[in-house]
Order: sequence, then structure tokens, then C-alpha cells
Amino acid sequence: MLRFSILGALQIRTASGPAEISGDLQRTLVQTLLVSEGQSVSGEALVEEMWGEGAPDNQANALQAHVSRLRRKLRGLEPDRTTSRVTIHPSGYRLTVNEGELDAAEFVRTVRQAETLGSGSPEEAARLLRQALAMWRGPVFGGFTGGTLCQLAGARYEEYRMRAMELRFDAELRLGRHAAVLAELAETHTSHPLRERFCEQLMIALYCAGRQADALDVFRRMRRHLADELGIEPSPALRQVESAILSHDPALSGDVRAPLLQLT
Repeated sequence: MLRFSILGALQIRTASGPAEISGDLQRTLVQTLLVSEGQSVSGEALVEEMWGEGAPDNQANALQAHVSRLRRKLRGLEPDRTTSRVTIHPSGYRLTVNEGELDAAEFVRTVRQAETLGSGSPEEAARLLRQALAMWRGPVFGGFTGGTLCQLAGARYEEYRMRAMELRFDAELRLGRHAAVLAELAETHTSHPLRERFCEQLMIALYCAGRQADALDVFRRMRRHLADELGIEPSPALRQVESAILSHDPALSGDVRAPLLQLT
């Protein structure tokens, strides 16, 4: 079995250790086939992804040469495998990736699993989400994004990462772990200043840590930031958290038995 990792720089791991994919074109080819998650990719799409406007005149032959090189590489990593992982179909080229072999697919599956738990099992949800987020080693593809298909996939996985972080913070707050996540929440809010959900969660954590004035100051700074950057007012959900803090709403307690303002 091979294990492919794209939540960070591209890696292929074998039973005997990591294998290197050399050359930008080969890495782009592998990444494009991987983010298609078992679906065929047309030759035209691969050429556009690999070369863009600089495609060679003999682009079909050039692509086939790179596909053949990749086949040989993968065959060498799995000498006992009877069929090639890279196959040609009427609709294009396909890289066979089995369940558990691609970290991004496992990450999304785990996040969805945690999401289905809802607010009823915060301990299990927090465990799953910590496990999922630990799969990330850095930016998708290590920042080597390639063309449009890889860029869109990178944005999709990054959005799932943001959602996983939001869900995990929700679970931790429901479990009363406000102090434990406070520093991480503050750093996350600073890194994503326009994402209001992180602001809401930071305000709740500060309030539950006995820092009501700081929580309200975070809201005021967020309101100014939204006005300056986007010319908009805070969302109803964010204003609801401010109102709950001002009125000392017991729903902010983070008690595992109570909903957390029903904001998720």
C-alpha cells in the first residue's frame, strides 16, 4: 500500500519510507490526479494544469511521456502490484487511490463524521477533530499549488480545515475547556480576522474565563475591522454573542448539557 499526502508538501510513503517525486511537472501531474480522488482527468485538463499557456507543440506526446514516467515510478514502489495505478480511459487519465491512502480524503471523511455527531457527543467530536487537524503538515501541496484544478482543490480543503477548527472549538467550549483553548483561539482569530465564527468563540471563551471586558473589546475591534475592510456590520450571530455577554446569558456557560447559543 502507498500513502499519499497533500496536506503539506506532496509525499508518497511506502512500507520502506518516503519516495520522492522529482520535477515540477511530475509533481503537478501527481497532485492533479490525486485531488480528482479517483475520477478521470482529461488530457486537455492535465496539459493546462501542467504547462498552462506554455504547453509544447507536441503536448499529447509530452503528456504521455510524463504519464509513462509516473507509471514506472509507481510500479517501482509497488513491485508486487499486478495492475498499474495510472490507467487511461475514454474520459482521460485516472490514478487509483484506495480508501485510507490519501490524507486529504481521510481528513474530509473524519470532519464529516465529527459533524454528524452534532452537539450531543462533544468529547468524541473533539477527539475526531483533533485527529483530523493533526493530519496537516502545512499548506496544501506545501504551497506548490500548480494550476486551476489544484488551486480549487486547495481552497476546498482549506475551507474544510477552517470548518474543522470551528467545530473543534465548539466541542471544547461545550466541554468547559475555555482556558485550555483561549490562547489558540486568540491566535486563530488574529490569523483569520474576517472569519466571524472564530471571533464569536473567542468572545465566549474570554467571558467564561471571567474576562467580560476583554470579550466585549474583541467585539468592538471586530466591528471596526469589518467596517474598515468590508464596509459591513457584524453578523446577527456575532451581535447575538455580544448581547448574551451583556445579559450574562447562562447559555454561555459551555455546560455540556446545554446548547452553546445554537450558533453552529
